[in-house]
Amino acid sequence: MPYPTDRERDRPWVMRTYAGHSSAAASNELYRRNLAKGQTGLSVAFDLPTQTGYDPDHQLSRGEVGKVGVPVSHIGDMRRLFDGIPLAEANTSMTINAPAMWLLALYVSVAREQAEAEGRDVDEVLAKLAGTTQNDIIKEYLSRGTYIFPPGPSLRLITDVIAWTVHHVPKWNPINICSYHLQEAGATPTQEVAYALCTAIAVLDAVRDSGQVDAADMAKVVARISFFVNAGVRFVEEMSKMRAFTALWDELTRDRYGVTDPKARRLRYGVQVNSLGLTEAQPENNVQRIVLEMLAVSLSRGARARAIQLPAWNEALGLPRPWDQQWALRMQQVLAFETDLLEYEDIFDGSHVIQAKVDEIMAGAREEIARVQDLGGAVAAVESGYMKSQLVASLAEYRRELENGERVLVGVNKFETTEPSPLQAEGAKAIETIDPAVEKAAVTAIEEWRSQRDNDAVERSLAALKERAQTTENLFEATVDCARAGVTTGEWAGALREVFGEYRAPTGVSATASGGGDPEIERVRARVRETEAELGERLRILVGKPGLDGHSNGAEQVAVRARDVGFEVVYQGIRLTPEQIVAAAVQEGVHVVGLSVLSGSHLEVVPHVVDGLRAAGAGDVPVIVGGIIPPDDAALLAERGIARVFTPKDYELTGIMDGIVSLIRERNGLS
Repeated sequence: MPYPTDRERDRPWVMRTYAGHSSAAASNELYRRNLAKGQTGLSVAFDLPTQTGYDPDHQLSRGEVGKVGVPVSHIGDMRRLFDGIPLAEANTSMTINAPAMWLLALYVSVAREQAEAEGRDVDEVLAKLAGTTQNDIIKEYLSRGTYIFPPGPSLRLITDVIAWTVHHVPKWNPINICSYHLQEAGATPTQEVAYALCTAIAVLDAVRDSGQVDAADMAKVVARISFFVNAGVRFVEEMSKMRAFTALWDELTRDRYGVTDPKARRLRYGVQVNSLGLTEAQPENNVQRIVLEMLAVSLSRGARARAIQLPAWNEALGLPRPWDQQWALRMQQVLAFETDLLEYEDIFDGSHVIQAKVDEIMAGAREEIARVQDLGGAVAAVESGYMKSQLVASLAEYRRELENGERVLVGVNKFETTEPSPLQAEGAKAIETIDPAVEKAAVTAIEEWRSQRDNDAVERSLAALKERAQTTENLFEATVDCARAGVTTGEWAGALREVFGEYRAPTGVSATASGGGDPEIERVRARVRETEAELGERLRILVGKPGLDGHSNGAEQVAVRARDVGFEVVYQGIRLTPEQIVAAAVQEGVHVVGLSVLSGSHLEVVPHVVDGLRAAGAGDVPVIVGGIIPPDDAALLAERGIARVFTPKDYELTGIMDGIVSLIRERNGLS
């Protein structure tokens, strides 16, 4: 995005909506409609199987295909996704991390095909490609959970993508260092800035030390590093955070990497405002929350976002409809084109109040960056569980403030009286729903793809990829060869799983401080001890994350609070099959199973756990579920034997624990 001088009106940021679902064809239609409405950039949401390197017919993909994004399993899907959209003229953001190299290789391959079909020079077209691959694996270990490989090989894949793009696709942002999910996982503004910059240090050091980029080209690398941040509703603090972020990035790139060009040192960032801060209760309040959060990243010209995507008002209820996304886009357009915001220099320059807040965040961030570097850097701080435990503790403190009323959430813990919302009068039609036939169609389609391609060429390209992965050579061209041969997403990731192995990140639960001293926690703890005395054994709860949903914040907070009230907690992290959850429940002899599902796959994966417990002779163990679950789905789950369903409106964790104790007593015949 070009930066005008202060004598010019600032250009509007790139306007996006995060979109994709069902299939490449359906998503292509959605993208074309959004572009026709004035959207200036595409933001591709991939489904969870694609994000975690599985094909639609894999066991873990069950119930997840096409739910939170579009499934892209091979180059044919990528062709269909961008059919009729010239990639040399597009600005495309792809939210993809562990398989970022693979999806970018598919994208580049389709761009090459478009150039060849039009008789254009391929290198010239590649030089025009603009956009971003998120490609930040550190935050996946800390918050979002769509990682595949251990930190070392993951950092190598990131390094290879950066090196290749700097040389071949110079306008592409090969990484979007993403503090967005850190805030969702509990990060304070200081932690969000500090941990994002620690990730940047790890990535830039790896690129510098790889030998793939000359020292003279490090400025080009720094100039292509972008960030993706979160903006909460405390917009003065959030705006100060971005001014601090901008100053620290300029300082870091100048002092650590010797970048002398001020333009190359600019903080280049996009933003989505805080989706998990949206409420299921009185969801119409989310509209003003979204607008206020947008102001945090647009008011200060010197720290203004260069790309913004806004969630829809009803994302705490389910998948937004095209009309809901249009409303979010219009919010951006009104701010950019109707107000005078873009006509002035930075309106906060010279404010001693803002500068004091900026200085406070910068000082705290410097201290935390130094602490992480003393531990050995971001990768070491992930492997030791330090950063994860800090985030879990911060989120636990936020929950405590919410539950005791220190932090007000309008319509949730204060001002709860409400009129019926006409926005929800349509019931289940007020959100987008995905036809279960989508998954069956995707499974059939990939079976047909495998039967029609040159499987010998596929095997050769995969063998070459695995061979090169055992060296230190750059893997991007080998990945492009796989893409052009017709390899699938699951096959590419599977080949690298064989070489690199898989990884399970620390949960951060065990290192989080207890919530002792709270009178309500003490009351529920007494009930737990009483029940244990009557049963003659410890009360045990299994907290499980079935399927591919990696958003573990809620599950971790449930596990922490269950431990605080006296339960023995079995929590094995994310991405478990129903069979694994059942086996753990039976082996540990738990009294209740709690499942967390935020991806919309609850109707598919949860009943499998209930059926599995019955088959294992543990049908008397109650199953409870929490997540983004519409009322109609909650009724269906109750019919399938689910004992309790909790949704985002159920924010009082201690009260939930009290209810679980009552449920256990009821199931065990205790008064």
